[in-house]
Amino acid sequence: MKHRVALGNIFTESNHLAGSNTTLADFERTELRRGTEVLEVRDGVVGGALRVLAQRGIEVVPLLVASAFPGGILTEDCYLALKNDLLDRLRSALPLDGVLAPLHGAAGVERIGDLEGDLLKAIREIVGPDIPVVVTLDCHAHVTRAMVENCDAMLAWETYPHRDTFTTGERGARLLADILDGKVRPAMAMAKAPLLVSGFKGATDPPGPFAEIMAFAKSLEQRPGVLSTSAFLVHPHLDLPDMGGGGLVITDGDPDSAASMAAELASMLWDRRTELETTGLTPADAVERGLRLDGGPVLLLELSDCVGGGAAGDSIAALRALLHADLSGTSLAMVVDPEAAAACHRAGKGTAVTLTLGHKVDPRWGKPIELSGVVESLADGRFTYTGGIWEGQYGEMGPSAILRVGAVRILVSTHPTYDWADEQYLSLGMDTGAAKFIVVKNPMNYRIGYGGRFVEAFVLDTPGPTTAIIENIDYQAVKRPYFPKDRDVPGFEPAIYKHATRKP
Repeated sequence: MKHRVALGNIFTESNHLAGSNTTLADFERTELRRGTEVLEVRDGVVGGALRVLAQRGIEVVPLLVASAFPGGILTEDCYLALKNDLLDRLRSALPLDGVLAPLHGAAGVERIGDLEGDLLKAIREIVGPDIPVVVTLDCHAHVTRAMVENCDAMLAWETYPHRDTFTTGERGARLLADILDGKVRPAMAMAKAPLLVSGFKGATDPPGPFAEIMAFAKSLEQRPGVLSTSAFLVHPHLDLPDMGGGGLVITDGDPDSAASMAAELASMLWDRRTELETTGLTPADAVERGLRLDGGPVLLLELSDCVGGGAAGDSIAALRALLHADLSGTSLAMVVDPEAAAACHRAGKGTAVTLTLGHKVDPRWGKPIELSGVVESLADGRFTYTGGIWEGQYGEMGPSAILRVGAVRILVSTHPTYDWADEQYLSLGMDTGAAKFIVVKNPMNYRIGYGGRFVEAFVLDTPGPTTAIIENIDYQAVKRPYFPKDRDVPGFEPAIYKHATRKP
C-alpha cells in the first residue's frame, strides 16, 4: 500500500521593524495555492519535494501552499485564516503516514509570536505523536524549542545567496520517505548561541567565517549515523525571545551524539562572532570614495532598506547623496513610491515633473525630497527573475517609471520587489553596465547577480528596518546578554533543544 503524505506550508520572512504588517492580500499577490493547485508547483522547495515523493511512489495529499514576500509580521487575522485553512485540510486528509512542511523559520505573528512553532504544535496535535513530521527551513531561521519538540526532523538550506531550495525540498522528502520505510530513526538536537548578526558576512561560498562553519557542518554528514546537519544565522530583524544562531544535527537514533555535534557548531559560531559583524559608511563618504575609483559600476549597498528582509524599499538615503554629488555619467537608484509612480504615469513619457519622492510607505526612517526631472520611460512593472529563489517567476513592481534627474536615473515603482540582480532596471531599459553608481538593496545577492561586473561595493550605514548594523536595533523581546550588545558572555554554554528519538 502506498504511503500517504500531507504537504503544506505558510512561508514568509517577517520583520518586527517594518512599517506595516503582512496581510492575506500579500499572500494572494504572491502565491496562494489550495488543494490540487499545490501539485502544479515545479520549482523551489515544494517542487523538489514533490519530485522525490513521486519517485518514491508516495501519494501526496496537497493542503495549502501560501508564500509572501518578506514584510512586517503577519496580522493575527491573516495567520489564523491561513492556519485554519491548512489544518482543516489536514484533518480531512486523515489517516496519514507523514507530513512534510516546507517552512521558512523566521515568521512572526501579532500576539502569537513564533509562527512556525505555533503551526507545528497544531499539526502535531492533529496527527498525533507517531506520525513523522519533517520540516525544511531557510538557514536564517529562528529555530525555537516549540519547533524542535513538534517535528521529527528539520533540514535547512545550505547556501547563501540561496540557490538550493529545490534540492533542499528533495532532501526533506527523501528523509521522510526513509523514515516511512523504516530505514532510519531520527534523533534531533538544536544548539544555539546568543549571536545576532546581519547576513552580509554570512556567505556560504568561501572565503569567510560562515562558509567555513557551513563546510564543517556538512562534513559531519560523512560520519556514521549522521543523517543531516544544518548551520543557522538567525534573521536578526525579528524581535522574539531566545534568538540566536547555531547548529542542528540529526542522527540515526543517537540523541547524545546529535547534541554534542550541535553544541560544537554553536560554539564555533560564537567563537567567530566578531568576524561576522558588519560596519558601514555614510552615503556621502561612499560616493566620495567611489568617485576616486576608475570606471564602474560602484555598488552602494543600502542594506537598511532591503525588501528581501521586510523593508518598504522607499528609502532615499543613498539617492540623496548621489543627487548632491558632482557626477559624470549615469547612476541608477530604485525607490518604491506609489504616489510618485502615479504622477509620472499621469504626466506621460518625455514630460518634466516636479514631485516629492521617498519615505512615504514607511516614513519613520527619513523625509521625502522634492525634485524635478523628466519621465524617460513608463512600464507596467512586470519582469522575470533570472536567478535566485525566484528564478523564472514574475516580479510585479506595479506601474513604474524611470525619472531622470541630472545624471541620476531613478526607477520609481508602486510595489516593492525582491532584488536578485538588475532585472528591475533592465525591464525599463537601463544599461547597468554603463552606470557609475548603482544603488542595491540586498546584502548578498549582488555577489552573484552582479558577479564580476562591479569595481567595488560599499555598505552604507543608514536608518531603516533591515539595518546591517545590529547594534543599532533597540530590541524589546530579545533579552541580554547577546552579541553585539555584549561582546562576551562569561561561562558561555550553548542552549540545547532535543527531540526524542522515534520508536523503532
